[in-house]
Amino acid sequence: MEVVKTAIAGTLESSDVQITIEPNGNGTAVDISSIVLNQYGRQIKAIVLDTLNTLGVKSAKVTVVDKGALDCTIKARTECAVYRAAGFAESFPWGGEKQ
Repeated sequence: MEVVKTAIAGTLESSDVQITIEPNGNGTAVDISSIVLNQYGRQIKAIVLDTLNTLGVKSAKVTVVDKGALDCTIKARTECAVYRAAGFAESFPWGGEKQ
């Protein structure tokens, strides 16, 4: 899946995460800001990268602003941001379904 525009998913509320995805010509870059970065930074990055890989995203700049979100929330917000950035307007293939 190709990231063609900037997209955001999530909020800055407690226990949520805001994911911003932008086109990037040089592979994938992940920038994380989190209230639990020291404890869970590697796990957050792994979830984001795994989700991008599952969706076939080869190149993107991802900014993560975490407020203590669970793993499933991070994955869901990442999926939503990717679909929006790829231009899906409706009928999202949630969970990485093949089209």
